[in-house]
Amino acid sequence: MAQKYEPKPEKINDKPAERDTGLVWGKNPVTEVLRSGSGADTLLLADSLDARAAGYYTALARAAGAVVKRMPAGKLQKLCGTAEHQGVALRTTGIRYAELEDLLALAASRGEPPFLVLCDGIEDPHNLGAIIRSALLCGAHGVVIPRRGGVGVTGTVMKASAGAAARLPVARVVNLATAIRTLKEKNIFVYCADLGGASPQKTDLRGPVALVLGSEGRGPAALTRKLCDAAVTLDMAAPGCGVDSYNVSVAAGILLYDIMQRRKAAALPGQGGKGRDEHAKQTHE
Repeated sequence: MAQKYEPKPEKINDKPAERDTGLVWGKNPVTEVLRSGSGADTLLLADSLDARAAGYYTALARAAGAVVKRMPAGKLQKLCGTAEHQGVALRTTGIRYAELEDLLALAASRGEPPFLVLCDGIEDPHNLGAIIRSALLCGAHGVVIPRRGGVGVTGTVMKASAGAAARLPVARVVNLATAIRTLKEKNIFVYCADLGGASPQKTDLRGPVALVLGSEGRGPAALTRKLCDAAVTLDMAAPGCGVDSYNVSVAAGILLYDIMQRRKAAALPGQGGKGRDEHAKQTHE
């Protein structure tokens, strides 16, 4: 009996070129988009792809209602703008961005306090993809990005997220400051990852929470920082070394994991958010 084909886990690629925002490439990202049924249009398979893998992706494409085309590997490379396509690419109708309210509705449908990630001008698609990947794995209900002043969900973002961008709702808002105000009106605590804040150990990250991540280099914008309830800062063991901050996607992974663990602990019987109501009163007054 033939062994069932499953794509192997892959490392995030650091240098794919950006060409077609409606094109997703790489085995894992393509698999996730096809499984999600989110706008799959045409599956492109390199002629060099082995028969077992080709059959696997063809079956997924048919189930998703996508057309299947074979082509020379060189042509596929030109379409993707990178040799790291792994013999598989998928044309999509484009990502369907969610609304901010959709993310809150998802949390409500699960009976969970909202847990959101806001990206304030992330420009590197690899960073955004890694953030979305961590957000999905740590139980966030969605990611919010600005319509202008940052990268959208492109093929490179999809690849860097290992397909997580097809699974986790991403809302694209006109004004991030307005989104923050909306969340605060709904008693969601908004923290920004920035220098000069309290350590995670001294920050109440339980309950309804949104984490703001600033752009590479400059961090969160001044207005964003002002609107946030507080800043949270990761400790460093090598102060004065000439490197004053973590990479934004690394910081995101650390903080999102910490929030996930806090939420798990708070959900245990007898371990509810004691002190959160008083904290809310003090912060939002």
